[in-house]
Amino acid sequence: MKNVTSRRQMLSASACGFGSLALADLMTRQAQAAAPSGPMAQQLTHHLPRARRVIFLFMHGGPSHVDTFDYKPRLQADDGKDLPYDLPTTAIDAKLKLLGSPWKFKQHGQSGLWCSELMPHTAKHLDEMCIVKSLHSRGQSHGQAVSMLNTGSDNLVRPSVGSWLSYGLGSENEDLPSFVALAPSTGHGGPRNYGTAFLPAIHQATAIGSNGKLGDAQVKYLNRADLSATEQHRQMDLLQTLNRRHLDRAGQDQQIEGAIESYELAFRMQQAAPQVLSLDEEPQHILDLYGVGKQPTDNFGRSCLLARRLAEAGVRFIQVSTGNVWDQHSNLKSGHEKNSLKTDQPVAGLIQDLKQRGMLEETLIVWGGEFGRTPVVQGANGRDHNPQGFTMWMAGGGVKGGTSYGETDEFGYYSQQDRVHMHDLHATILHLMGLDHQRLTYRYAGRDFRLTDVAGRVVTELFA
Repeated sequence: MKNVTSRRQMLSASACGFGSLALADLMTRQAQAAAPSGPMAQQLTHHLPRARRVIFLFMHGGPSHVDTFDYKPRLQADDGKDLPYDLPTTAIDAKLKLLGSPWKFKQHGQSGLWCSELMPHTAKHLDEMCIVKSLHSRGQSHGQAVSMLNTGSDNLVRPSVGSWLSYGLGSENEDLPSFVALAPSTGHGGPRNYGTAFLPAIHQATAIGSNGKLGDAQVKYLNRADLSATEQHRQMDLLQTLNRRHLDRAGQDQQIEGAIESYELAFRMQQAAPQVLSLDEEPQHILDLYGVGKQPTDNFGRSCLLARRLAEAGVRFIQVSTGNVWDQHSNLKSGHEKNSLKTDQPVAGLIQDLKQRGMLEETLIVWGGEFGRTPVVQGANGRDHNPQGFTMWMAGGGVKGGTSYGETDEFGYYSQQDRVHMHDLHATILHLMGLDHQRLTYRYAGRDFRLTDVAGRVVTELFA
């Protein structure tokens, strides 16, 4: 006789299965609800990325490469002598007289990379760093060179690097912006250097602080103490209803759409941002690692620590800026020492902290300024701007640590061997993040625009 299963038995036996299906459906719905949507939805990469995020440490003003990472024995030996070739036609006010570095250089780590005594903390992490010594760029003045570094153009309004990455990749966290600028400059292009130009406005950076000063590390005007959460929600609903009616009447309009998206992001940030931007839960040993709570490292230390917290929270591109303080046309020694005392320990702390948390391999750190400085003297004891050859370094994010790439000439004036243009650097950063710089385009005014314009080479030699 066959066993007959009753309806009640069938339902009882299937309860776990139905429950699993319901749970799976609920989890899928929750994941879909939590994932960013619209213009901030995560996008497919062009190839397998080596990094998930970028932290750009912008040394505004132009640190001297021949006094930090690009050791030039010939420059030291010929200190006070004349430069044996002509100055560039774009030189501003430099003399032919060579100026040796006032700091001693030493090799460090297993790699034996050179670093001056100006950066004692960073020197401990040279085995994690890929030092690119052959950068060259356009722009003899700060405004041109800063724009070139941040947007790929020295004279036209173009989207910033972080905006391109946000546009190409979307966001990992719908409650936070994909691009944050910590203490950005209000000069030398100001917001253009972290702006979107013609890209959708939602991809512009959220700025916290200005001109190298982090301040209270809060997003301005994010919270309203005079309204309850319910009242703010009702106010937001009304505002967005009016905005969408306006958009319906106006038709497709990026500015209106950007305003709507930005309001919605700001509303969500009210809950998420304060927790991410607070350092209250950081243990004392981490604060000490970055130099938080003591001078002169507190300000930049807090910026670097916030950069790590933002990276953990899913922000794609974090730019940490000093003030325009590296511009030593005079008093090179005192000026660069002052800047190093403020930034060296926090930068080293960031590298160490990311490494001990297992984040360094998927976080690309980029350090540098808009240009380097001349090996010849300006005034009595300064150096002029030098976009013809300078140094930047990268760490983590798929680059080959403990290596040096490219060379300037024997005095450090011109990029000479394995030259890397700023377009090449941008193409390389995009590639490490999984984006092909030739395919990441945006149609505007009848043509397809790129971060790298019509140039750029991915410097694969830097990859691990």
